[in-house]
Amino acid sequence: MPRKTKIGHTGTLDPLASGLLVLLIGRATRLSRYITGLDKSYTATARLGAVSDTLDADGNVTLLPDSSLPEEPAMRAATRRFTGRFLQTPPMASAVKVGGERLYKLYRRGEEVERQSRFVSVHSFELLSYDAQTAAFAVSCGSGTYVRTLIADLAESLHTGAYLTALRRTSVGHLTIEKAVESEELSPEILVQRIIPMREIVGFLPLVELSARERSGVCNGRKLGAFGLCGSYRVEQGGELLAVYRDLGEQARPEVVLCAGVS
Repeated sequence: MPRKTKIGHTGTLDPLASGLLVLLIGRATRLSRYITGLDKSYTATARLGAVSDTLDADGNVTLLPDSSLPEEPAMRAATRRFTGRFLQTPPMASAVKVGGERLYKLYRRGEEVERQSRFVSVHSFELLSYDAQTAAFAVSCGSGTYVRTLIADLAESLHTGAYLTALRRTSVGHLTIEKAVESEELSPEILVQRIIPMREIVGFLPLVELSARERSGVCNGRKLGAFGLCGSYRVEQGGELLAVYRDLGEQARPEVVLCAGVS
């Protein structure tokens, strides 16, 4: 890649976590807003019968010797209760801001503050295995959901405790880990082979196909007549992604322009 090529990501992973991290290169960095809010899938492992002040293995762990571990049928039933849309309180060790400061910075100073609960969406929450004090889960959820909080809340509902010991992100929207490259294997040659076209990155958005004569107007960021679509949609010509537009009243206005303007 040329020097000073812009590179961005669509959401970091916790230090404990592994898995899919979507990188955007060059003009594609302008599309990050459409990727960060996509649903995500994870596999997670938890230790039951103990709690952590960070809700994961990186925190201070306290055993709960007097708590009894739930039976597997009760665990499966509980996961079903934690699906849908509900309120979730973010953990202290998180990047959420309170009063303009990240919560994890307050946590490191030994401070705890009241956090406002937020609505999250959990589409599926499946118990994959359960052996003694260890449970494995598969979770599909909306953006902003904390899996470690989900597991801690699940355990609390079963009158015990749990903390996350491993977390792996397996998908971001339609992008799956099968298409990913391990960071240790990344090289300029492999990078070129694995680059996903911009039109595929936002392929989930509705499509408006324009004629060649309409191209220059879009590339110069001009407004168009409304297309009668809700939300953002991609504008293409001849198989090339030109821009992302949105209808506002009787006009379509550009949110992101990706092609070069012409005079």
